[in-house]
Amino acid sequence: MGLMEKFFGLSWGIHPEDHKRPAADAVTRVMPTPERLYISLAQHLGAPALPTVLVGQKVKKGDRLANPQGPVSAALHAPASGLVVAIGEIPAPHPSGLPVLAVTLESDGLDAWADDLEGCDAPFDLEPDEISRRVAAAGVVGMGGATFPSALKLSSSRKAGIRTLIMNGGECEPYLSCDDRLMRDKADVIVDGIRLMLHATGAQAALVGIEDNKPEAIAAMRLAAAPYGEVSVRPLPARYPMGSEKQLILVLTGQETPAGRLPADVGVAVHNVGTAKAVSDAIRLGRPLVSRLLTINGGAVGRPGNLLAPVGALVEDVIAFAGGLKEPPARLIMGGPMMGLSLPHARVPVIKGTSGILAFSAAETNDRAQEACIRCASCVRACPIGLLPLEMARHVEAGDLKGAVRIGLKDCIACGCCAYVCPAHIPLVQYFSHAKGALAAEDRAKLRAEAVKKLAQARSTRLAQEAREKAELAARRKAERAAAAKAARETAGTVEQSGTEPAAGSAST
Repeated sequence: MGLMEKFFGLSWGIHPEDHKRPAADAVTRVMPTPERLYISLAQHLGAPALPTVLVGQKVKKGDRLANPQGPVSAALHAPASGLVVAIGEIPAPHPSGLPVLAVTLESDGLDAWADDLEGCDAPFDLEPDEISRRVAAAGVVGMGGATFPSALKLSSSRKAGIRTLIMNGGECEPYLSCDDRLMRDKADVIVDGIRLMLHATGAQAALVGIEDNKPEAIAAMRLAAAPYGEVSVRPLPARYPMGSEKQLILVLTGQETPAGRLPADVGVAVHNVGTAKAVSDAIRLGRPLVSRLLTINGGAVGRPGNLLAPVGALVEDVIAFAGGLKEPPARLIMGGPMMGLSLPHARVPVIKGTSGILAFSAAETNDRAQEACIRCASCVRACPIGLLPLEMARHVEAGDLKGAVRIGLKDCIACGCCAYVCPAHIPLVQYFSHAKGALAAEDRAKLRAEAVKKLAQARSTRLAQEAREKAELAARRKAERAAAAKAARETAGTVEQSGTEPAAGSAST
C-alpha cells in the first residue's frame, strides 16, 4: 500500500492494470456525422421518451425529437440536421440485444443548428429553478453512466439543502480515458458548469476528485479553478472503484453514506465532470446534449483514442472512424471492462451514457474455468462496501435470495472487485446481478398481483354497489308504483263519493 493510500486509510478495492495510454494521450478527434443516426428513446433512467416528430419531417440539429415521460425521463434532440425516416424498433445496446424504440434520422450533411436555441450571457443572474428548467430542456443526464436526469438531481439537491458538490473525475475503470481527456481539453468549460451547478443547488463548495494517475487533468483543472475559491481540485489515489459515489464521499469528506440512504442524506450531491460540461453548454449556448466524448480502446482497435461522437451513431461506424479493427474482437463492450455491457454485435447506437467502446483481443478476455471456492476471503478484503461476497454467493446458489438480502445483497454496487480477485474464477458479480434481477422480477410479480387484487376488489365493490343501486331503484319504483296505486284508489274513491252525494241531496230536496 502506497503513502497516499495509507494517508486515506484505504483497505478496499483493487489495482487492475489501467490500460489508459496511449489512448489518453492521443489528440481528441471529432467524428463526422454518419449517413444515418439511430436515436434510442431509452437513454435515461426512467421511462422511454415520447416522440414528438413524424416520419418524413425535416429537423435541424438540436430540435426536440421526444419529450420526457415521467419525472426521471429526459428529452431527446436531433444530433444532426436531416430527415426523420423511421420511428421503430432497433437492437438495444445491451447484452440481450432486445428491441428498443428509436427515431432514425438521415443526415443532410449540413449539421445546421436550430434557430431557436436559448443561450444566456449572464447565467448567474438566472434563478436556480430556471437553470434546472434549461438543463431539463437540454436533455442533460448523468454522463458517468447512470444517466439520471441532471435537472431533477439539481432541484432535489436544493430542496434537500446539500452543502457540498462532489465532481467525479476519478474515471477508475481500466481502458477509459474520456473524462481525463475532457478535463485536459475543456477544463474552463467544466469549471463554469460546476459553478452553475453550485448556483442551482445552493451548495457552498465543490470538490473535484481526480485520481493521481491523471496529472495533466489535475494541472488543467487546478489552473481553471484557481480564480474560484469555492471550487477545489483534490487528487485521489488511483484505486478501483474510486469513482463510486459512496467511496468518493468517504475519501473526500470523511462521511460514510449509510446503507439504503442517498448522498443527499449526508449533505452531498455527486455529479460527473462530463455532466458539468453539458450543463455549461446547455445554459451558456442553449445547446442540448446531442454528442459526447467517448473512449475507443482495446487490443483489437486500429487507432485507440478519444473522439467526439454524435448520439445515435452506430458502434460499427465509430470503430470504422477509429481506424477499424486489427482482428475480430473476442469481446465487444460498451463502457468499461468492470461494469460495462457486453454487446451482441456492433450495429447498436451510441447513447448519452456511452463512456467507451472496447474491442478486446482474445488475450485480453482471459476467460478461465470456474473452480471451487477455497474460502480465502480475497473477495471480502476487496469489497469496497464491506460485504461478504462468498456468503452472499452461497445463499444465491442455494436459492435463498432473502438470506442474501439480509447480509447486504441490495448494497452491492456490482463493481466486480470480488470476481476480479477470486482465485477460483467464480463469477460472483454475475451471481449478484442475477439475484437482483430475480428479486426485481419477484417485486414486479408482487406488484402485478397486488394490482390484480385491487382491480378484483374494485370490481367486487363496483358490482355490489351496482346491485345495491339496482335494488334501491327497484324498491323506489315499487314504492312509487304502490304510492301511485294508492293515490289512484283514493282518487277513485273520492270521485265515487262525489258522484253519489248530489243524488242524496236531490232526494232530500
